[in-house]
Amino acid sequence: MSEPAQDNLLLEELKQFKDKVESAAIPQGLKEKAIEMLVRLNRMAKYTGYVGEYEKISHYLDWILALPWQTTTTDSLDLNQAKQIMDKHHYGMEEVKERILEYLAVLKLTAGKSEISRAPILCLVGLVGTGKTTFGYSLAEAMGRKFARIPFGGMGSSLDLRGQSRLHPDSEPGQIIKALRRAQTNNPVILLDEIDRVSDHARADIMGVLVELLDPEQNVAFTDHYIDYPFNLRNVLFLATCNNTTGISTAVLDRMEIIQMPSYTDEEKIKIGQDYILPKVLRESGLTPETLTIDPALWPKIVRPLGYDSGMRTLERTIEGICHKVAKLKVEGQGEHFYLTEQNIKQFLPTW
Repeated sequence: MSEPAQDNLLLEELKQFKDKVESAAIPQGLKEKAIEMLVRLNRMAKYTGYVGEYEKISHYLDWILALPWQTTTTDSLDLNQAKQIMDKHHYGMEEVKERILEYLAVLKLTAGKSEISRAPILCLVGLVGTGKTTFGYSLAEAMGRKFARIPFGGMGSSLDLRGQSRLHPDSEPGQIIKALRRAQTNNPVILLDEIDRVSDHARADIMGVLVELLDPEQNVAFTDHYIDYPFNLRNVLFLATCNNTTGISTAVLDRMEIIQMPSYTDEEKIKIGQDYILPKVLRESGLTPETLTIDPALWPKIVRPLGYDSGMRTLERTIEGICHKVAKLKVEGQGEHFYLTEQNIKQFLPTW
């Protein structure tokens, strides 16, 4: 393409960007800022460096136009429905469910009353595999909100949350803004997953950003370094998880309500394995309930093939291993129905 043709194309795209900005549902101050950037870029059209500057500004405009500045979903705060959804995904844990229902009740009573402080941020604390993360999905489903997860494991800089200034090459927004873009609403449930597992050298800076995120007096004007314009996070429902609270600053803990996730007993694991995990894994493995029957007396061995585990991940992997072996035997033509007993269970359980 010749240079004049390329210039005409870029100028046409500039006009399209200006039309998009003028009609977009974005804050007036940000709209004026974006139009000024386009006017300045239009003046640069005849000079060296125009193309590079165009790429930077077009990328920035893509981001601000894609953010849900005014898009909000309507909450469903039906406590009976929320209880049914949590029961569908989680067996037992009645105390945890009760705390979440109390939390939703407070949100329902304070909805639309900006002068009343909102319910505190929940922080689920428990060992690996106890269902902390999946409670986030359940809470979003119960409320009818979009869901986004931000993993903190190994996070090495507060810029991962807050973004980097556009003055730096290859800069981009932080995880908070990215989560809002994925959710496409300004009131999603955002799960801050494993906030205790950040890198030690960045812990203080990341905790500082968390204080701002979780404080309703500060997060009404959260400024990402890349977007460089305040975004109101007051409607976002933050939910945090951690294995323990040792590495979390006092200021962050002060802004959260701690809910301790209990470990599962063997009896609870058997019930969960039979009614929740096995049906799910059978579907995922292309099997039907008629394909596999497990003698009820075997479940203690399935729950503890190698020793004690506080969570459900070992049990889920064990059941997956059983189903995968059954799938292989079925494909090889060795049967249509498999019945696991004391005599054959060893060939289906892990041996390492």
